[in-house]
Amino acid sequence: MSTNFDIIYMRVGKMIEKKLRNIGNSWGVIIPKAIIEGLGINPVLDKVEIYLENNEIRIRKLKK
Repeated sequence: MSTNFDIIYMRVGKMIEKKLRNIGNSWGVIIPKAIIEGLGINPVLDKVEIYLENNEIRIRKLKK
């Protein structure tokens, strides 16, 4: 079963490592454009859901 992440991995060619950044009282990470496009997210119009599962942070586009 192929997923959008498989496509992103093939396009980028390797796993992407990022450092967390301090943003006010929180921490953030910049999401590469290839991942946003692979998920079909319009960063201006769409909302995402962020949750923890199996000790991983997961992000997915909210269905309308």
